[in-house]
Amino acid sequence: MLFTIFLAIVFCAAMALMLIACVAFIQDNKFFSSAPKEARDVLIQREHELFFGARAIGWTLFLISVLMILGVGVIAVWDGLRSGFSFWQFFLRFVLILTIYKICDMALIDNFLLLKFHFFQHYYPEAAHVMEGRKYGFNIVSQLLKLFVIFPAASALAAWICTLV
Repeated sequence: MLFTIFLAIVFCAAMALMLIACVAFIQDNKFFSSAPKEARDVLIQREHELFFGARAIGWTLFLISVLMILGVGVIAVWDGLRSGFSFWQFFLRFVLILTIYKICDMALIDNFLLLKFHFFQHYYPEAAHVMEGRKYGFNIVSQLLKLFVIFPAASALAAWICTLV
């Protein structure tokens, strides 16, 4: 159980690193598909780098975060297979990792990083007026759908596949 929580923390760190890479360094609007529509509508595509080499740094950080996410998945499966996990143990591991991530996403990334510390607005000031006055994160229906439906279903599917091996 402690190892699963560690994997969830690594997963959360990887997703936060990906956000920082995309917003601060890469600055390509294609990465903001999960942002609210009203914010996406006002974003100006950045043609020039923030500074020389910013996009190279961003893509490097993005690649590291993708490798961390894949590593969490591979290690979670490998450790479960090595330990002889049942369907329910795999399911619990996967759903716990994804649930901890989603809670971290909603509470820390959306609420604090984006709304309280104005991280996104620092790099995209044209979206500041869209995010003003929000008391809590974005896309709450979508977030809860992932938390209570999509993530448990994906966890069950992944657990079933792992038990077939």
